[in-house]
Amino acid sequence: MQIQHLKRKNPLTKKRQIGRGGIRGTTSGRGTKGQSARAGHKIRPEIRDVIKKLPKKRGYRFNSFKTKPVNVNLATIDEVFAVGDIVSPATLVKKGIISRTKRKLPVVKILGQGALTKKVSVIGCQASTAAADNILAAGGKITLPAKREPIKKKTTVTAA
Repeated sequence: MQIQHLKRKNPLTKKRQIGRGGIRGTTSGRGTKGQSARAGHKIRPEIRDVIKKLPKKRGYRFNSFKTKPVNVNLATIDEVFAVGDIVSPATLVKKGIISRTKRKLPVVKILGQGALTKKVSVIGCQASTAAADNILAAGGKITLPAKREPIKKKTTVTAA
């Protein structure tokens, strides 16, 4: 027996190469046209479309975190409250003029629409200048809510 008469036990199998023409035809097994038929095609993930639709900055879709006060006019206070009553967010909720927001008492601002003829004391409500003047003219009192001051950083002073 000579070396040229030897045969392999298993025939040699070549790995098929895609995109080289040959027996697969002109499209090389990639179908016809479109993104998936091109070289180096990268299909865009669905999450990218979601990200692209979101606004970059605080723009037209941005809602402010600051809570706006609930407006109450002097005319409604004059109708509902008696002489010497206390007007506060809690009493306004009890009388049914305003409602709670997320189980909390809302910030209330009294506006000067209408006239107040009764002496009432306003506690813990914001008031416009026209409303405040009208309440004081009727003989009432206003106690504005305490404003929180920002926390100041401690500064160290060194003697020279």
